[in-house]
Amino acid sequence: MRLSLMLALVAMMGVPAGATDELHDLLTEAWEYALDQYPLMASNIGDDRGAGRFAAVDEAAVARRAQTMRGFLERAEALDRDSLEIRDRINLDVFLRDLQDQLAEIEYRSFLIPISNREGFHINLARMPDQARLEDLDDFESYLARLEAIPAYVDAHIALMRRGLEEGHTLPAVVLDGFDQTISAHVVDDPTESRFWLPFNRLPASISAADQERLRAAGEKAVRDHVVPAYRTFLTFFVDEYLPSCRDTIAASDLPDGRAFYEHRVRHFTTLDVSAEEVHRIGIAEVARIREEMLAVIDRTGFEGDFAAFLKLLRTNPKFYAESANDLLREAAWISKRMDGELPRLFTRLPRTPYGVRQIPSFIAPKTTGAYYGPPAGDGSRAGTYFVNTYKVESRPLYTLEALSLHEAVPGHHLQIALHMEMDDLPPFRRYGYIVAYGEGWALYSERLGLEVGFYEDPYSDFGRLTYEMWRAVRLVVDTGMHALGWDRQRAIDYMATHTALSIHEITTEIDRYIAWPGQALGYKMGELEIRKLRARAEEAMGNDFDIRAFHDEVLGYGPVPLDVLGEIIDRWIARQARGGEASEVGSMAKQGT
Repeated sequence: MRLSLMLALVAMMGVPAGATDELHDLLTEAWEYALDQYPLMASNIGDDRGAGRFAAVDEAAVARRAQTMRGFLERAEALDRDSLEIRDRINLDVFLRDLQDQLAEIEYRSFLIPISNREGFHINLARMPDQARLEDLDDFESYLARLEAIPAYVDAHIALMRRGLEEGHTLPAVVLDGFDQTISAHVVDDPTESRFWLPFNRLPASISAADQERLRAAGEKAVRDHVVPAYRTFLTFFVDEYLPSCRDTIAASDLPDGRAFYEHRVRHFTTLDVSAEEVHRIGIAEVARIREEMLAVIDRTGFEGDFAAFLKLLRTNPKFYAESANDLLREAAWISKRMDGELPRLFTRLPRTPYGVRQIPSFIAPKTTGAYYGPPAGDGSRAGTYFVNTYKVESRPLYTLEALSLHEAVPGHHLQIALHMEMDDLPPFRRYGYIVAYGEGWALYSERLGLEVGFYEDPYSDFGRLTYEMWRAVRLVVDTGMHALGWDRQRAIDYMATHTALSIHEITTEIDRYIAWPGQALGYKMGELEIRKLRARAEEAMGNDFDIRAFHDEVLGYGPVPLDVLGEIIDRWIARQARGGEASEVGSMAKQGT
């Protein structure tokens, strides 16, 4: 839209252009600052301003960023929110909350723990060969510069982790068993066997033969002389210094100022004003409700034993598991493709961006959950990816695969994230940002949508859907139990094993994930409960006039939002329908999709 036309429309709506312009200028300035400060993020979305370098991560740099963010926060708080139109009001609300949460994380010293039991700065580095845009000579020169910069980047993180040891900010040692494999996988004797070498095997034909030869030689040298020594240094530090000094306790409340930190994490990841105790009670109630539904499904199968015996059957009968990694991948792809064909029954707007199905890289698979989603590149150069874990394929049940695929691919993460990345009128910090309660709540809600379009016809698969829902309900109990209510690790493992059909390997991996990432697991079920509550409210208000596709348009039509903001969006939609079905406020997706 031309600027003059946009300003005219703003004036017609009675919105002072000054307030709108101030907000837009602030959001643009803050985004430009973020791209400058985080070059790897900029590269991943197709912006090459930081090519060849990494972010400064030392304490002084963190302090400088915090000071700048406080300045942004002061300016945002001074804006006249009520004078803004609805979309900009939402943008301001999300921006404020994002800044406040980032500053809280710095105040709680979270940057001193730059790894979890399944993620870390070194793992993000190892994803560069897959994520880097490598199309011409300049791209490869920048990639080489980054390889040569890895030692300094690793050293800076080691310095942070040493400070964490001094201050008592460490991970629990129990969740780091085997984590050294995520580091040692990159300590190779032959540079050409390194993941970081992979791009030099696929140099584009547009690069001359002489330059190709030079790049390969430079790449081999960079991996041998910079990458491998950096990972070796980190491995020695981790094994000899960090792991032996990590804490014996598991609760986030045992960290310095830990109880306040965990309560912040509860609010951050749920986007709701709730306490750990409230979330714990909600979890227990959901566990009881889902248990009754699971018992009803067991009756449908004709199984005559008790609940524990049925779980044992699911965990031990080979017919419920794929025979090979390729079998598991093919089944995941088939389920996802089937759902592709059902999407028009649930949505009027679909993303243009495609997605693929791939196995999780072997160097992280042992410590990673059953699947995850990798978003597309912001510039359209890379599709979204549904990553499936084929490690210990005998522990990956087929009866949960329908729910898992609907969650990670469509109508879950891929559909939601790709749509939002295609919204040209969303500020970039929202297009590329992520709100756990919204994104994971939507993905869990999406698992249930399979019931409405012909999935879960096999009662074992329906039980798999319920065991995944139970899994997310159990999270509310065990996460708060361990971090706020004094539960030990084994009690959490036993509780999950009693209530879900997940394999023991998956259960142990998941419990360690919750220990290492306090509060994150709460967003799934709390988000799904809120979306279902809003849908029920709309169905009751509209009766036979309720349109599921229109409801989904509203939920997805404004980009990722906190749950309280989503409630306001749906309430306005219900009110408009009550006034006679006035035109939807959703417009940003109208030109998107097929």
